[in-house]
Amino acid sequence: MLNKIKRFIASEHLLRVDALYLVALSGGADSVALLLCLKELGYRVEAVHCNFHLRGEESLRDEQFCEELCQRENIPFHKVHFDTQAYADLHKVSIEMAARTLRYAWFAEQGGYVCVAHHADDQAETLLLQLIRGTGLRGLAGMAVERDRVWRPFLSFSRDTLLDFLQQCGATFVEDSTNSDTHYRRNWVRHELLPLLREVNPSIANTLSETASHMRQALSVYELGLQSIV
Repeated sequence: MLNKIKRFIASEHLLRVDALYLVALSGGADSVALLLCLKELGYRVEAVHCNFHLRGEESLRDEQFCEELCQRENIPFHKVHFDTQAYADLHKVSIEMAARTLRYAWFAEQGGYVCVAHHADDQAETLLLQLIRGTGLRGLAGMAVERDRVWRPFLSFSRDTLLDFLQQCGATFVEDSTNSDTHYRRNWVRHELLPLLREVNPSIANTLSETASHMRQALSVYELGLQSIV
């Protein structure tokens, strides 16, 4: 896997060996794999962790796990605490939107490059969510490999690939209990809709991820066309 990641990073001109990268570390499998993978590839990394205080003792457990992991790996660790519920109530937004807004605002304040562990399965879920809501070309393009100094080195790789890497490393991670709660729309897509689609196409996650990539290419051509008109 390390060689595949290295080739993908090179092909996308993503990361430089002389730069510092902040890795968004939740303690879950995806982010642990990203942190260890980039460190193993020789990149200079530090971990950033958001405690949203939404899951009581479990949130504190995740924070402690991340801090201890970084201590073992000799990786600098930074954390921030948010009253996410208060922010959601004040701005009249969902908890998911509140957490996302707080998270990326804090990342922007750090002033460097931030790497997040979104992978091909996440991309597939994002595309399906956009279709359910209704969207245009930009929505169908899904998540970009790089945008606003946020990098996604795992975007072309499945979650199973990341889990295999962790198993080979003998690395542990923590599970977010809310990930199985299908009241959240993304979880419903993950646990209910995607399994149904896999009955028709076992490679549906990769298919949708590739579709999003094609849409991003089409979006680039469209935007270039608009610029030429202006």
